[in-house]
Amino acid sequence: MSETDHHLKFKAMGCPCEIRLTAPSSSLGEKVLRSSQREALRFERKYSRYRKDSVISRINQAAGRSPVTIDPETHALLEYSGACYEESDGLFDITSGVLRRIWNPNTKSVPQQGEIKRCLDITGWDKVVLESNAVFLKLPDMELDFGGVVKEYAADAIAFQARQKGIHNGYINLGGDIKIIGPQRDGAPWSIGVSNPSRPKEPSAIILLDKGAVSTSGCYERFMMINGKRYSHLLNPKTGWPVEGLESVSVSTTKALIAGSLSSIALLKGETEGINFLQSCDVPFFAIDQSGIHHGSSAKLVKA
Repeated sequence: MSETDHHLKFKAMGCPCEIRLTAPSSSLGEKVLRSSQREALRFERKYSRYRKDSVISRINQAAGRSPVTIDPETHALLEYSGACYEESDGLFDITSGVLRRIWNPNTKSVPQQGEIKRCLDITGWDKVVLESNAVFLKLPDMELDFGGVVKEYAADAIAFQARQKGIHNGYINLGGDIKIIGPQRDGAPWSIGVSNPSRPKEPSAIILLDKGAVSTSGCYERFMMINGKRYSHLLNPKTGWPVEGLESVSVSTTKALIAGSLSSIALLKGETEGINFLQSCDVPFFAIDQSGIHHGSSAKLVKA
């Protein structure tokens, strides 16, 4: 029975997704493609803040009123998010989505400091009570948003499931959060392009991976224009203002979940502190600052 290559593109969690794999048989390959797609869509249904029936929406709707019962998967995501909050000194905060109410593509003028303060008053992981089977948001109008963890977690989970089903070559790409199942059929690594903020169709670098994961966080594709000034969509939960400094950060490590968290934290820290943070983590990374200057930690990983 000859090996067969399979490829699927679809949309989930608001992002373009792609699965590429080599299977021992055509039937197994197609089966794994479809089950992987279903799993990605399951995560979307379960955790999308745009769906009124999602777990996240139920938690947010009960803010300030009552705890909400959660399953082990949701608890694991919340526990991880809480750990990231502590490790980042409060910069990685899944309660900071309330700031989107005043900073968004429809914002016509810079928010008043009073508006920002009202949002910051209901922001903070310290206002979340997490128990083994329940979570409670202490204040009314608080909200959680898994946007910074769920795609990454899903990529890891789907790749693991594919390997359990007998797939050893391929990758899962959920909106730029990429988990490698295994190398290409001939053993060669996968070539993953990092977009150039000034010329998005041209890669700034190529990352070569035959295992592990890579995640890219950036400010150049999503932004706000207010009174002629460009502001990042990424908001600092301590100041309530858009972040400045780095345009793009790509991190490679064993899991997409960890890579995504590290790249997000680096962006939130700004240029100098962000680069220092990544260097202290001792992980391969590639970053581009607002001047277009490249920063990286591994010549073997990145080809400019």
